[in-house]
Amino acid sequence: MRFGGITALANVSFAIAQHNINGLIGPNGAGKTTCFNCITRLYQPASGSIAFRGDDLLRRSAFEIVSRGITRTFQNGGLFAHLSVLDNVLIGLHSRKLGERKALVEAHETLGYLGLEPHAAGLVHGLPCGTRKAVELARALVAKPQLLLLDEPAAGLNAEEVTALGSTIEKIRADFGTTILMVEHHVGLVMRICDHIIVLDSGRTLAAGPPEAIRNDRAVAAAYLGVP
Repeated sequence: MRFGGITALANVSFAIAQHNINGLIGPNGAGKTTCFNCITRLYQPASGSIAFRGDDLLRRSAFEIVSRGITRTFQNGGLFAHLSVLDNVLIGLHSRKLGERKALVEAHETLGYLGLEPHAAGLVHGLPCGTRKAVELARALVAKPQLLLLDEPAAGLNAEEVTALGSTIEKIRADFGTTILMVEHHVGLVMRICDHIIVLDSGRTLAAGPPEAIRNDRAVAAAYLGVP
């Protein structure tokens, strides 16, 4: 993936297993969100391929990605601040083409699942960071994805909220069999809940493996943790 003379991703290659929780980590500017944007077809890479369950995603438009079973959250938030929490979650059901009554039932079920039902009628504007993050997760989850992409879900959360987030992600995998790929700078969270971790550095794959292997990888320590 190139932006003018800048190569943001260069020969990045990795695979994720079904039902796994996967971490995509690396220093700022490593290409993590760019990778997400290629998967969800917001960006068109100059070369390469992206396969999901045998489907070539590069032949799909951005609006088709949800219907293929992939949803995401956004690093800087993608909610409609002056709509209600319920309306924001209903937007996540657009691709499923449910009737209005069924859509409302499923939206409320998802809000209840994430403990958001008390906020359903309120506007997103003014909600605390942790609650907004949960609303965005609800909007992604209500579409019943096979692959859920989470872009820095722990950003802005306090320690208690990060612990709760980790438990929620594990519960989603257990309850729905969802495969999860998350970009995250909170190393402790990644090491605690991920089955597999991919490390990017300067747009390239630096390492990939289980948490213990990544924790002990000297190249990862040098590039990401600042250890010589």
